[in-house]
Amino acid sequence: GSLALSWILHTQKIIVPLFGTTKESRLIENIGALQVSWSQKELEIFQKELTAIKIEGARYPERINEMVNQ
Repeated sequence: GSLALSWILHTQKIIVPLFGTTKESRLIENIGALQVSWSQKELEIFQKELTAIKIEGARYPERINEMVNQ
């Protein structure tokens, strides 16, 4: 959780991460993303690994996908 949130915070200029949780421990973990720092090299390596992931299939079932972005 906090690794993904920290990456978003460090790579996007305008971002408001919205995370839902029902547990205090998860909220504290998510807030911990603000304490994570990335070097430029770490960001480059992480981005390279992300782009190497092959995405297969649709995000939503076809019926739902037809309603997205209407």
